[in-house]
Amino acid sequence: MVSFWSRLRERLINFYPPLLGAGIRSRRIDDLTIHVEMKLTAFNRNIVGVHFGGSLYAMCDPWFMLIMMRALGSDYIVWDKAASIKFISPGRGTVNAAFQITRERIDEIRTAADRGEKIEPVFSVDVLDGQGQIVAQVEKLLYVRRKK
Repeated sequence: MVSFWSRLRERLINFYPPLLGAGIRSRRIDDLTIHVEMKLTAFNRNIVGVHFGGSLYAMCDPWFMLIMMRALGSDYIVWDKAASIKFISPGRGTVNAAFQITRERIDEIRTAADRGEKIEPVFSVDVLDGQGQIVAQVEKLLYVRRKK
């Protein structure tokens, strides 16, 4: 069960300046899924009038780490370690992405970390436009281990 304070903290991330400035909003936060959207604005538009690639990446940056931190709790270290983004088509209008980690995957990672291993799981997400077309594909590499 997630506390009121955890939920409040998750909502306050929408006011984190790099996300706020780019117009990135977490719209729905479920147990292991976060839905994020970004409208095309003057602050995140590039010179040719579509979503700036840096804003598309920023839209995807923190969410897998936050889901994993929330799922594992304070006895574990979770860091972002690496990322890559592949731009597929121009992002026009509002774009969105759903970041999800399954309970089974979290349990696998927890079990390995509890054995003293450092784990480097990879997660991926598609950024979609309003018609459901892929705008970008992002991979995130996390670092996870149990605290000593």
